[in-house]
Amino acid sequence: MSESRNAILGKLRAGRDAHPLTPPESDFAVLRNKRWDGAERLERIKRMMEAVHTEFLETTEADWPTDVQAFLKAQGTRNLLFGPATEAGGRLSAEWAEGGPELIPYADRVETFKERLFDGIDAGITTTLGAIADTGSLIVWPTPEEPRLMSLVPHMHLALLRADALYDTFWQAMTENRWADGMPTNALLISGPSKTADIEQTLAYGVHGPKRLVVVVIR
Repeated sequence: MSESRNAILGKLRAGRDAHPLTPPESDFAVLRNKRWDGAERLERIKRMMEAVHTEFLETTEADWPTDVQAFLKAQGTRNLLFGPATEAGGRLSAEWAEGGPELIPYADRVETFKERLFDGIDAGITTTLGAIADTGSLIVWPTPEEPRLMSLVPHMHLALLRADALYDTFWQAMTENRWADGMPTNALLISGPSKTADIEQTLAYGVHGPKRLVVVVIR
């Protein structure tokens, strides 16, 4: 069996070496020319994401920690999971007022934190790399400081989106951020809260992840 396999592989390699293939040039003109202006880009993203039950909270660079706290307090949220080592996490820690939801840092290994993570966390907040107008999707880039579980496990996911970090297409986001130079173990494109129609073809939200997705747009 081994000799037969080696003979077949040898013939394939010989043919490859004798007739090397040159891949055709890729034409990205369609993607490169797909453009929206700044204001239309954000409105398109909001329109597409709201169509699949995403919520939006508009705020400013100066006020977003206060506005996030006020929003969660109005929702009756008990606590918020955040990444203390991130710049956004530092702002939350410094500006979070007493009397609001409890701030819970993601600082433990998941093995020691798992029970509370799955049963005791109401909301999680993460940063994003931006959003894509073509598909109405957030780009979430998990890191050790903000693991993927922060956006997938809590019942509510709050995603910080800077209004100047918007892309026309997925291709533009990949090329401008030079994804080919290095990527995480996973990158997430998120368009709305978790949903499925596997059971009797009835659409249900929150089955495999967050029931609510709130995009915090920072202008």
